[in-house]
Amino acid sequence: MTSRKDLQSLATLSQLVLDQRLLALRQTAERLERSKAQLGAINAAAAPADLAPVQAGLVDLAYQRWADIRRAELNLAIAQQTISWIDAKSEAAVAFGRVQALQGAAKRLDGRR
Repeated sequence: MTSRKDLQSLATLSQLVLDQRLLALRQTAERLERSKAQLGAINAAAAPADLAPVQAGLVDLAYQRWADIRRAELNLAIAQQTISWIDAKSEAAVAFGRVQALQGAAKRLDGRR
């Protein structure tokens, strides 16, 4: 039969794993939000410049060309970060379940004594 000391050791290790998984989830979420904010800033309307219409058109065209490339890069990064966030969330959920299971086992073991 599993001893209380063994369960405490497992619970401590499981809590450390959970803490690490939650940190990874938080960092992944922060990176994802930062990328979304960058995409939002690019999509915001550019302020009109005090330029001649032809010059303003050329500046806008150059900006739109750059913005299209950057949007594509950010959309790819957001997709990859979303996948990483989903994976991190799943790993944190599993770690949380382990901690809960070990706590339940410890309570049942205490109840038998």
